[in-house]
Amino acid sequence: MGISLIQTIKYNIQEVMIGNDDTIELLLASLLAGGHVLLEDVPGTGKTVLAKSMARSADSDFGRIQFTPDLLPSDVVGLSRLDPKTNEFVFSKGPAFCNILLADEINRATPKTQSSLLECMAERQITVDAVTYPLQEPFFVIATQNSLESLGTFPLPEAQMDRFLMQLSMESLSRAKELELINRFMNDEPLQKILPVCTRADIVSLQQQCREIYIHRELMDYMVSIVHETRKHSKIAGGVSPRGTLAFVRAAQGCAMVNDRKFVTPEDIKRVAVPVLAHRLSMNVSFDAASAAKQAVADILAGTPVPTEDWSK
Repeated sequence: MGISLIQTIKYNIQEVMIGNDDTIELLLASLLAGGHVLLEDVPGTGKTVLAKSMARSADSDFGRIQFTPDLLPSDVVGLSRLDPKTNEFVFSKGPAFCNILLADEINRATPKTQSSLLECMAERQITVDAVTYPLQEPFFVIATQNSLESLGTFPLPEAQMDRFLMQLSMESLSRAKELELINRFMNDEPLQKILPVCTRADIVSLQQQCREIYIHRELMDYMVSIVHETRKHSKIAGGVSPRGTLAFVRAAQGCAMVNDRKFVTPEDIKRVAVPVLAHRLSMNVSFDAASAAKQAVADILAGTPVPTEDWSK
């Protein structure tokens, strides 16, 4: 059931999204791997539509938070209020209590508000007034930020960046794809017509199956070699952490599963390396550090020998 269902979800999203096939597949790989995604791109490229399409395809509760400088942590996770009838404090859940959360323009909120997502992203729970509330599975955060505008923003700290399994961008549309976009949305609104093709329980089951995707011992060693090279590279001040290594493994498993395979190949590893590793690096250069990080990972991939084996069991 699992593999065909993944393709069904993908095709359902593509009923709304034009192009962006690679981004959709990597987003699905992140969901299957149990991670979160940071979408960095300019406004109007379809980030919100993509998030809503995924939520509707999986028949999941969708929450959206528009991050602004005056947003408070309680606006994200909720707060306890005094009920005048009972004279007792009652907890009112915030929008983070959902299955798929769109944290729109996350870098416009203060670091204090940004940090309110750390616990729920890492531990799938929210603690308010010393009371811990577990979040319903699946829980998937899609955060967005504008890659060009920096005025009035607060850069995400390393601890926050490390919580994202992948950092992705939307793909540029060709002339043909943009014409298709016009024709599809001219007299219709496909997002309003999209129907669920699976349940939340199906997603949880797929995530469990993803953990069972086979990775050959040689490929594990290959991935560890790539990670260790990030800690020795001359242009990298701080390499990938052990948590990043585990994220690398989970993402490769998710990529293999999206591509209808029960085992990881070197192509899966290479495909997820930049989205998973680049945003976890601290670079020695301050100008255009994001591009330098991506180039550093690409250089490491090019310089690390790829083992050749039969990757299936």
